[in-house]
Order: sequence, then C-alpha cells, then structure tokens
Amino acid sequence: MSKFLEMVYLTRLEHFNAAHKLYNPDWTKEHNEAVFGLCANENWHGHNFELFVTVKGNPDPDTGFLMDVKALSRIVNEKVIEFLDHKNLNIEVPFLQGKMCTTENLAIAIWEQIVPHLPENVQLHRIKLYETPRIYVEYFGEN
Repeated sequence: MSKFLEMVYLTRLEHFNAAHKLYNPDWTKEHNEAVFGLCANENWHGHNFELFVTVKGNPDPDTGFLMDVKALSRIVNEKVIEFLDHKNLNIEVPFLQGKMCTTENLAIAIWEQIVPHLPENVQLHRIKLYETPRIYVEYFGEN
C-alpha cells in the first residue's frame, strides 16, 4: 500500500417528508404570494426530501473504511431526520426557528447539526438536498 493515502468520499442517502411555508412576516400576503407563489400557501405544503450527506477523508489503514457507515447513518438519523421527518419545518424544528424555511437554509442547518458529531479524521464535504426530483441544493460549508 502506498504511504500516501487517497482522499475518499462516502455518501449516505436518507429520506424524509416535511411541510413548510415560505412567507416573510414583514410583507403583505399579496407580496408574499407574488414572490413565493404556491409556496406561500397559508395552509402549508409538503415535500418528499432526499438528503445526500457526503463525508471525506482517508481510509483507515487497518479497516479500509473512511467511516463506519452505520455510525454515519446513526448521526444523520438522530441529529437530523428525527427532527425533520413528518414535521412542519416552520413550527416544529428547533434548529430552524427564526429562519426562512427554504431548501437553501435547510441544507445549511443540516450541515450545522452533523459537523459536531463526526469523527476527528472525517470532514463533512457536502449536503445535497432534493426538494423535488428537479430541484436540489448543494452546500459545501462555505461561509
């Protein structure tokens, strides 16, 4: 084996269903509807989200693993999915309170929930979040 290890990217796919509403309380109902369209529906709307969590690092020389995939799944489920699945994102999710519940902001919030729980030798590389089969957001942790 080479003395220089190669960077490896490992992705876990999870799924959750959630409702939200895009609405700026500082705007009129008409302005919200003009900007957000059907997403401003006062009775909410829902999505079947697909969440791709990609971590990166060097495989362990003894196991060949970058990270135990069961541990990654546990982190994503305990720190993210359990808070989001079948929830109203605007009302029920503590880490989204005070934020506009866009897919962009949701991806950033998911990143923030996962990073502190990863092993020391593993970095979060990307959050890819599909809101619909044709619309998704990618976040790489840039500030």
